[in-house]
Amino acid sequence: MSRRMWNIDHGPLRGFYRDADCGWIFGVCAGIADRFNLRVGTVRMITFICLLLFTWLTAAIYLAAALLIREKPLIYSGRETEYEFWRGRHTDRWSRS
Repeated sequence: MSRRMWNIDHGPLRGFYRDADCGWIFGVCAGIADRFNLRVGTVRMITFICLLLFTWLTAAIYLAAALLIREKPLIYSGRETEYEFWRGRHTDRWSRS
């Protein structure tokens, strides 16, 4: 992976995800680039060339990937004390009402 991703609740983030935050359409190319430590522009160029050469096949694979691959979960990358503060703050709001 291109950057160290860590989820406090579940440990390091593993697997294959769509990255909708860095993606243009569904985030499939950004997810592939992140998973295999490639540049997003390179993956997009390869996808575009494949789209020109194999239009229907590439479009079908891209849409299938967009539907089948999960979206990347939100990850908190700050201090653990801040995480516990906001986590406690979130549960306190609901327990008071």
